[in-house]
This record gives sequence, C-alpha cells and structure tokens, in this order.
Amino acid sequence: MHWIDWTIIAVYLVWIVWDGIRLTEKAQEIEGYFLASRSLPWWAVGLSVMATQLSAITMIGTTGQGYQSGMGLLQQYYALPLAMIILSVTLVPFFHNARVFTAYEYLEGRFDSKTRTFTALLFLLSRGMSTGVVISAPAVVLSVMLGLDVTTTCLLIGLPTAVYTMFGGVQAVTWTDVKQMYLIVFGLVAVAIALVLGLPDGVGVGEALRIAGATGRLQVMDFSLDPNRTYTFWSGTIGALFLFLSYFGTDQSQVQRYLTAKSVDEARTSLLMSAYWKIPLQALVMIIGVFMFLFYVFTPPPMLFNPVHDQQVRQSERAAEYAALEQRFDAAVATRRQAAESAAQMDRGGDGMTRALSQAAFLSADEQVKSVRAEAVALVREVSGDATYNDVNYVFPTFVTTHLPVGLIGLLMAAIFAAAMSTISAELASLSTATVIDFYRRFGSGRTADDRTLLNVSRLATGLWAVFASVVAIWAAELGSLIEVVNRFGSFFYGSILGVFILAIAWPRANGHGAFAGLIAGMVTVGYVASTTSIGFLWHNLIGAVAVFVVGVIVSAATGGRRTTPAAS
Repeated sequence: MHWIDWTIIAVYLVWIVWDGIRLTEKAQEIEGYFLASRSLPWWAVGLSVMATQLSAITMIGTTGQGYQSGMGLLQQYYALPLAMIILSVTLVPFFHNARVFTAYEYLEGRFDSKTRTFTALLFLLSRGMSTGVVISAPAVVLSVMLGLDVTTTCLLIGLPTAVYTMFGGVQAVTWTDVKQMYLIVFGLVAVAIALVLGLPDGVGVGEALRIAGATGRLQVMDFSLDPNRTYTFWSGTIGALFLFLSYFGTDQSQVQRYLTAKSVDEARTSLLMSAYWKIPLQALVMIIGVFMFLFYVFTPPPMLFNPVHDQQVRQSERAAEYAALEQRFDAAVATRRQAAESAAQMDRGGDGMTRALSQAAFLSADEQVKSVRAEAVALVREVSGDATYNDVNYVFPTFVTTHLPVGLIGLLMAAIFAAAMSTISAELASLSTATVIDFYRRFGSGRTADDRTLLNVSRLATGLWAVFASVVAIWAAELGSLIEVVNRFGSFFYGSILGVFILAIAWPRANGHGAFAGLIAGMVTVGYVASTTSIGFLWHNLIGAVAVFVVGVIVSAATGGRRTTPAAS
C-alpha cells in the first residue's frame, strides 16, 4: 500500500481514539458511564445502533456472501421493520420506565436470582463470542495486506478499541459511532461507484445485472418450504423475527442503546430509524458483492483470494498439480469473459432465442470456472489440513487493495476500521455493564461498592472482555462467511433468551422454577437441533423461544404457579 494510504489510516485511528477518550470527563459516575445519564438525542442513538450493525462483518463478510451467492441473504432482514414496531410498543417503554441498567435486572423481580443470573450468563457467552467474530473481520484485511499472522492482527484491532471504551463509556461509544457512520456509508458508496466504473466499455449496468440475474444472484425472494434452506422468505419473516426481537429487545448491547435516550418517544424513534434504513443499506452492501462478481467476470480474478494459502500450495509437493489447475482456471475465466461479452451484446440487439442461447453459454462457462476453483479449494484443504477452508471473506479486501486508486484504499481501510470499532466498542460496553450490574454488584463486596469502585471494575471488565474476544477472533476468521458465523452464534442463544422474556410478560402464572427449567430446555433443544439436523439456523431462534415457553408453562403449573411479584415500573 502507498504511504498516503497508511497516513490516512494512522490519522484516522489516532483521531478516533483521542475523540473517544476526551469524553472521559462525562463518565465519572456510574449512570453517566453506562447510560450517558439517559440524555442522548434520538438521532445519535439511532445512528449509533446502525453503525453497530454496519460492522466490518457487513463490509467484508456480507460482500463476500453477495459475491458468492448473491442477494439471498437480504431475506434475513425482511422481519426487521415488524420487529422494531413490536418492540417500540412493548419492551422499549417497559425497560425505559423501569429505570434499569440491564434487561436482565427485570427477571430477578419477576422470577428469581437464578433466572436472572443464567440469562445474563447466556448473554455474556453469546456476545463475547460474537465480538470475537467482529474483531476477526478487519484482521482478515490486515493479514492479506501485511502478511501478519491472525493472532497479531486480532490483537491490533481489539485492544486499541478497548482503550476509549474503557475510559469514555457509552458516551464515547455513541458519539464516535455517529462520526464513523458517515465514513462507513461514504466508503460503501465509493466502492459501488468504482465497481460500476470498472465495467468494460460496451457493457452497461442493466446488461451486467441481467448477467448476474442469470446466475440467480439477484433473487431476493425464495418461497421454498424446505427448512434446511438457510435463507428463504419464511425463515426471514418468521425465524428472523424472533432473532430480531431477541437481539434488539433483550440483548444488552442494544437495550443499553435506547436506555440512553432522553425519553420513551426518542428511544422508539431511534429504533424506527434503524427499521427504515437497515434493509436499503444491507441491499447496498450485497449489491456491491454482486458487482464484485461482475467485475471479476470481466477482469481475471485470482484462483484463490487468500494469498497465504495460495503460496502454501505453490511451495508444497503438489505445486505441479496446482499449476495445472491454474492453467485450466485461466482458460475457463477467459471463456467466461467471452461468453459474458457475447451475452451483453445479444442483450442489446438479439432476439429472444439468441439471448437465451448466449445466457446458457455464459452459465456453462461460469460453472466451469466454479468447478476448477472447487478443485483448487479441495487441494488447499488437503495440503493445509484445514477441512473448513473458505476464502469468501478475502474477496472484498483483495478487490480494495488491488484495484482501487491510492487514497481511496486508505479511506476504505479506515472505513473498515470504523465499522469494526463501532461494533466492538458497543459490545464491550454492554459486556462490561452486564458483568458489573448483573454479577459484581450483586455478590460480595460489590453490594456496597461506591461509584468510583464500580467504574474501576467496569473498566477492568472491559479490558478482560477485549482479551477474551481477541482470543475468539483468532480462530473465527477461518469458519466461513463471517456474516453467517456471527448469526449462527447468536441464533444458538437468542431464541432461549427471548423465550424467557415472553414467558415473563405473556404468562402471568409463570414462576422462577418454570423460567429456569425453560431456559435449560431451550438451550438443550437448540443444541440438539443444531447438531443432529440441517435445519437452517434462523429457525433456531423460533425453536428456542417455543421450547422455553412450553417447558416454562408446564413446570410453572407443576410447581404451583407464580410466587413472585413483578419489578416496579
């Protein structure tokens, strides 16, 4: 990379860390540190929520997913507006009026301490692992650019972000998120423009999109009833509804956001802002992935996007076999380009029959490219011993570092850092809050600790969770598409956590025994389904919530019904 790009990145990182740390003066008491004294405007909260969602996973993992399979992932977000409306009239006013620090405080008053503790523990485990995945995304970029090992790059990303979170609290998280959101959106738009300009002369946007459509990459509705298919209209409107209700309604990383708003109305508006804009922004990210596919149709791509594994195979005993594959790959890519150019030409002036024939020729050539690449991936897995090898996460960074001009590369790298830091800081803040409020302040000396002590413990907890997440990140980068990895992590826990809140609110006779037994049943059920079936992971959210509710109702009835009173609101 050019020194100008490095300068842009360095200046950005120094500025954003300084900007976060300077807000330390507004976080000298516990409510200011955790909830910004409940004083933030709705637009800042809304932008902060959106910045958290537009993580580096979105920029790297989702674009890679779009490159590989197209727009199908967008179906996962169809239930988001409905989920936000439901939460705006239910849990948002409930938690805001209860004056709680965490969502899990309510469960002790409604049920008992063991239910609160277990639910908070599930959150800490799920969010801690998910934060690791968020760190691994920019680590992928740095490993490609610098040739550093994943361990080093994960630590370089995770630990600096922890600094301004530790000292500035949620004030620093929110206001840095607002600034980072502008940079992220600018970066995405810049890449989209660069990709469109990268189309060859004689191939317009409409013709290119019809080529992508022929491969199925523009399909945004799949009405299949097969539960084993990951992304369908039904999994995105039913299974994902429970995912979003749990994530935005019971996950501390999101609940903490709207608890910082000035009022219930402003908290609602901040959520609805996300409901309006998430799907268009997600569509932009995925169409960038589709245009990357089109770019590499007309510009020869590498056979493998991960240069580390490419070099490893070249230096192995099977180097000659790899070289032969590369020759076949180059020939197949050239044939595919010719077929794509012919399809674009027929799209402009051919009749229906010639268009169909030219599209069929392109699809045949594309299948040949995929076939040779699949052989190369299989060879990498055999040579490296890594049975899970998947380089989809390297597509976006490869394009950025090899095809964008000087200066824009630096801005895109800064945008990826911004996306990572906005999500990491928010999640570290929520992990620290749940650790201190739901565990430390309830046991031992924490019961009588003053604000100064609680702040010190909170900052220590933030640092420890940053280390934990960095360790998780070391192996997360090789698990496949990052956007799927983080949602798989979440879907294992979210349904059960949501189920216990549904039980608390919707079934007045539920008691602590039922809630605790329901939580265990939900986790066991999801674990069994995930390990013994191929049901799409989005359905795990519904399965977990239903299991918790059904078992909770049965056990509550068997143990005498409700025995506690709800927390004051």
